[in-house]
Amino acid sequence: MREETPHILVVDDDTRLRGLLRKYLMDQGFRVTVAANSQDARRQLVALDFDLIVLDRMMPGEDGLSLTRSLRAERDVPILMLTAMAEIGARIDGLEAGVDDYLPKPFEPRELLLRIRTILRRTAGPAQAASAATDEKPVRLGAFEFLADREILTGAGGPVRLTSAEASLLRVLAKNAGQILSRDDLSRMCDINGAERTIDVQVTRLRRKIEPDPRLPRYLQTIRGRGYVLRPDE
Repeated sequence: MREETPHILVVDDDTRLRGLLRKYLMDQGFRVTVAANSQDARRQLVALDFDLIVLDRMMPGEDGLSLTRSLRAERDVPILMLTAMAEIGARIDGLEAGVDDYLPKPFEPRELLLRIRTILRRTAGPAQAASAATDEKPVRLGAFEFLADREILTGAGGPVRLTSAEASLLRVLAKNAGQILSRDDLSRMCDINGAERTIDVQVTRLRRKIEPDPRLPRYLQTIRGRGYVLRPDE
């Protein structure tokens, strides 16, 4: 049985930063294991289960992006990527690889903590998700229900993990169901900075999670030349 205290794996080749993150997160009540590189992280992942990975992108040997792609093929653990690369293209690469959130270095520890807690709330177990669902009317998408205010998506098997960008995008679309929103509108309303491709990436990822056939979307539709619209069940 998993312990209730969230267990975080911090992967960074910077010894000083790794130690600071370990101490800070432990002071905030988390269990923390550290790894100096991807190889070390793989050893830890074989031996232990984690609720979240805080992963540096640029490391000697296998970098964080490659490790993310590999992990996504075999497990669904949330990943928060840290990087000194602030370019839009680098952020898109990370999102396409499957990271849940992206935090540029240098960063404020409080922002890191906020993002970690947001991810963990979104990936809560079925009991926690059920307790959160009180008086909010869910948006129905076939076999799925979405609580927009809490950014919780559930299906027949329980909660469905959403990345921060996916949850923000689905929330905005759900709050504006039936309205066509341009990529610029969505970027501004979701606070997703970057080129139009960033929004397209998130739409593609969302469709894989909510559509019976992502190639023929029933709920999250493209309106050619105008943008996207969410058409939930009545």
